[in-house]
Amino acid sequence: MAATASPKSAEARRRRLVAAAFLLPALVLLGALVVQPIGYSVYRSVFDRSGGTFVGGDNYLEILRDDSIRTALRNTALWVVLAPTTATALGLIFAVLTERVRWGTAFKLLVFMPMAISMLAAGIIFRLVYDHDPHRGVANAVWVGVHDTFAESSAFPKARPGRDSPLVPADGGAFVTRDPVRAGVPVLLPLVGVAPEALPEGTRPAKPAGAEPGRVTGTAWQDFTRGGGGRTNTVDPTESAYAGMRIEAVKGGEVVDAATARADGTFTLSAKADGALLRLPASNFREAYAGVEWLGPTLVTPAVIGAYVWMWAGFAMVLIGAGLAAVPRELLEAARVDGAGEWQVFRRITVPLLAPVLAVVLVTLVINVMKIFDLVFVIAPGAVQDDANVLAFQLYRTSFGTNADPGLGSAIAVLLLALVVPVMLYNVRRMRREARR
Repeated sequence: MAATASPKSAEARRRRLVAAAFLLPALVLLGALVVQPIGYSVYRSVFDRSGGTFVGGDNYLEILRDDSIRTALRNTALWVVLAPTTATALGLIFAVLTERVRWGTAFKLLVFMPMAISMLAAGIIFRLVYDHDPHRGVANAVWVGVHDTFAESSAFPKARPGRDSPLVPADGGAFVTRDPVRAGVPVLLPLVGVAPEALPEGTRPAKPAGAEPGRVTGTAWQDFTRGGGGRTNTVDPTESAYAGMRIEAVKGGEVVDAATARADGTFTLSAKADGALLRLPASNFREAYAGVEWLGPTLVTPAVIGAYVWMWAGFAMVLIGAGLAAVPRELLEAARVDGAGEWQVFRRITVPLLAPVLAVVLVTLVINVMKIFDLVFVIAPGAVQDDANVLAFQLYRTSFGTNADPGLGSAIAVLLLALVVPVMLYNVRRMRREARR
């Protein structure tokens, strides 16, 4: 018996040695690239900036005291809540809706294409998309277009009274005449400040208003002659009319009459305006709507999350679509035969059957967003990077910034690892449960 056992033991040892020889390169790489950096980060996190003084847990306490790091923690939590759920939800919707249309494959290809773009390239793209200038940023171009469809801005946003003007500023951005106007005496309402090229297309030269008995007449115009030579507070032949300017006659704080300047800048008010002050209301000078400040302190984090969802919704859609293809069709058809509507089939059958796939996608994206760095670094302007801060970005700034503190940076790295590990352990346990079924 001993003689027969000895060759088997030798064979087993030989097999273990062969297995160890094949595993050794991988174990060496794992130790050099993963275990050693983690161990050194933990060791370095208990030393000060220079690395020569042991400080214990002071660096971890500094994480709780530092405003920038607390902001990074809050934003990271916002990322974990919003980005994976939104990308997974969109992926589920796209996968379900495109399953039953003929052009579904082409749509899936378009949605998945952003995955082929690097984070750096996507950040540059969305930095341009979110540009505040509507002439450059697509987001504000669309937003301003929709806004101006319902609320048109003024054509004279920078108009103001010039030197020795009969107009003076009033409350709320309006302008009024210094003295009451009289019927039969033409009124001059000169303004300056609008660039000639900014005047509406089709603007005509202004004309002096003629006197009309029992009526108040006048002219609203741009009191500026190109090249100089014009006379102040006089309607010169080449000066432009303010067509469409609204003029109100005000007595005792109430508007008694109103008119709109014609194409040549002239206007006419009834006898009610006799003895009133003429007011050019603030609506004439409302600044053009410039859109939303997507990369301002308030919206920068949701804006960057939007860029991330644009990239990763295709990833979620492909995985969920693969899971959806494995769902037994007879279950869906049986539910429809029993009278279930499409929403009931989706909510009661499709989603529960896809729960394992949804969990895979969600957990994968959660791990991914905890380490997000590239998009925040590229999209957020320098002035609002503190507002868009996340843990991975704070780790970079603390460890390699102008006032680098490797000890505190290592503590942030250990904190980030501590946040990611539970999610990874959950994912491992879930995969093991799935394998045992």
